[in-house]
Amino acid sequence: MSGSRPTTLGELRASGWTSVPVRQELRRNATERIRSGRPLFDDVLGYHNTVIPQVENALLAGHDMIVLGERGQAKTRMIRGLVGLLDEWMPIIAASEINDDPYAPVSAQARALVAEHGDDTPIAWIHRDDRYGEKLATPDTSIADLIGEVDPIKVAEGRYLSDELTLHYGLVPRTNRGIFAINELPDLAERIQVGLLNVLEERDVQIRGYKVRLPLDVVLVASANPEDYTNRGRIITPLKDRFGAQVRTHYPLDAGTEIAIVEQEAYVGSGGAGDDDGDGRDPTGVAVTVPSFMTRIVVALTRAARSSSHVSQRSGVSVRLSISNTETMVANAVRRTLRAGSDHAVPRVTDLEALTSSTAGKVEIETLEEGREAEILERLVHSAVLSVFKDSVPPDLHRAVVDAFDEDLVVDVGDDVADTDYAGLLATVPALTAPVQALLADDEAAESPAMVASAVELVLEGLHLSKRLNKDAQGPRAQYRAR
Repeated sequence: MSGSRPTTLGELRASGWTSVPVRQELRRNATERIRSGRPLFDDVLGYHNTVIPQVENALLAGHDMIVLGERGQAKTRMIRGLVGLLDEWMPIIAASEINDDPYAPVSAQARALVAEHGDDTPIAWIHRDDRYGEKLATPDTSIADLIGEVDPIKVAEGRYLSDELTLHYGLVPRTNRGIFAINELPDLAERIQVGLLNVLEERDVQIRGYKVRLPLDVVLVASANPEDYTNRGRIITPLKDRFGAQVRTHYPLDAGTEIAIVEQEAYVGSGGAGDDDGDGRDPTGVAVTVPSFMTRIVVALTRAARSSSHVSQRSGVSVRLSISNTETMVANAVRRTLRAGSDHAVPRVTDLEALTSSTAGKVEIETLEEGREAEILERLVHSAVLSVFKDSVPPDLHRAVVDAFDEDLVVDVGDDVADTDYAGLLATVPALTAPVQALLADDEAAESPAMVASAVELVLEGLHLSKRLNKDAQGPRAQYRAR
């Protein structure tokens, strides 16, 4: 913060600074973003034509909002992103516990300071990040947590219970002149929800039996799962009525958007999320390259799960599944590469077997038969591999490869098969060259042995799943042969 900012109330008045309600502040800054064509949220993808307009309307209308959506739909990220629409710095009465407006203080402490010091009242400046409060609604959340309670220490120091200075303010008053968020609102006990009614309508709080009214300036934003919100009825009706806007989120509408989210969020050790120095090298010392078709397979798996009758759709299938599966696939490729003594890891179809651990905890399998979960997950993986193979390799390239296997050709694949062995296979089976090139057309480093190995495995597995080749699997190894 610049040292040239006013430090007393008198200097603040002389500077010409004006105080505006937080809703007006958000409306003004959102207007500037919309007019200039800048996005409200820099790192939220896939909502430009659907969710973002709803948020913009709520901001321009000055509404409190509730964001409804299944898990993994960037609800919390959007809510936290609203902080970027606040002014960077805001003045308060110095040492105020509830960010008192220097021109209109509401707490007894701040009013006393202004009455005593007048224009010499000290002013502090707080950053917009400190004007955001958040609480995860849990069954043990109390009114004291949100609104406030008597502080026994202050009473022990000699203050009377009737003295407003004995109060310890809760999270909502401490976010005065800012944004307060409640995540998973339906999990908040109904008697506690009642305590928010005044905040949303009368814009004040009342603590215990005190004759104290704190007219707060707070924008309240909540998140909820629509299953809880609509079916279980755990948000009391008067509270629903007080939210001015209900914003509905969704999973990515197309595979391209989900791929972009994975590339933005997943740690793959190649300049993506988690690569701190951006040098394209994993901390293990292994350079990682993820072929575009392998990312598409991971995303296709997630999208297949969202439409599967064997997967509970009530709980949703989060984008986090795509992210975690990508990271697990890369981790398995790095582990395989380290064992081989190489320094360039490229995920293959072989590495997809590792996705069971990262998939099982993120989907709820609905089956009446014990032990079928692994089989269902395997089918989802096969479905994803087959769909990407069919989309990437034209059918007219299949015949020559299948004909080559008709001549008693057998190909071994597995964790311990070297990248160079796959690359050498192209010389033995020239028919593989065309489908491999079709798969690697959009990738850099397409000529590297590791990239060629990944493409070869997908061609072989795709032909097997298309019932053009047989596959014999034994532990970590497998053989492809003619049918």
